[in-house]
Amino acid sequence: MTPPGFEQILRQIQELPSLPAVVLELMSSIDQDDTDVHVLAQKIELDQALAAKTLRIANSSFYGMQSKVNSIPQAVSVLGFHSIRTVVTACALTGSFAPAGEGFDFQAFWRHSLATAVAARMLAPHLHSNPETAFTAGLLHDLGTLVLATRFPAEYAAIRSYRQAHDSQMADAEQAVIGADHAQVGSALAAYWKFPLAIQQAVADHHAIERLDGGGLPLVVHLANALAHALDLAGQEDALAPTLSPTGWRNVALGDTAWFALLRQTERTFDEMSRIMLT
Repeated sequence: MTPPGFEQILRQIQELPSLPAVVLELMSSIDQDDTDVHVLAQKIELDQALAAKTLRIANSSFYGMQSKVNSIPQAVSVLGFHSIRTVVTACALTGSFAPAGEGFDFQAFWRHSLATAVAARMLAPHLHSNPETAFTAGLLHDLGTLVLATRFPAEYAAIRSYRQAHDSQMADAEQAVIGADHAQVGSALAAYWKFPLAIQQAVADHHAIERLDGGGLPLVVHLANALAHALDLAGQEDALAPTLSPTGWRNVALGDTAWFALLRQTERTFDEMSRIMLT
């Protein structure tokens, strides 16, 4: 089997379906505060499934609203643009790929991605990052895996076999078999979808320990990914905890009590969010 070159992978990325227009618009305006929220609400309402999930999340403990949110315009008003962007993007992404071939646990993939997103949102304030952007980056961090599993099933099966035979990390197995890893592929997909550079970088660097000393969003996602694996929220028997950046761990500067509280809150929030988004 001749492995695909990175150019072939990029061509497959360009054949993927586009995300809903409202998501592309939201992600392209991540740093803007002048978005017309009334127009945004109208666009969300056009997608009934998206609107229903948005309302369920708006009324969850994730945002802790004091009174019930009954409509999309109200949700946009009380949650604000940045939170709504997070919710809409998350709901759209979890429905954007068809289940992959045999041997790929689609449900476990999204459970891990959502767990990483939740952990990233919890960690972000301790690393001076925006919690909503951190949630989105955490949700996106392994999208490259979906590209490999759905577009290159034979190669992905070979990657899994290599990993099991060598007891290695997936990224190492990917490099050995196809010469690229899921972080590179995911970053290319984020660029194709015109996601902000900060999110592209976080996806690209979440395993790049040598580049994490500067902190920021890549470090948040790196640590969140490790916490999601440590808590085993995906329920994968053969999951391996990734190598952790010691400098990054020290940068969080939390004591044991605070860490345990953060882990408990991550588990509780994940349980609620997964019932809404993954069922």
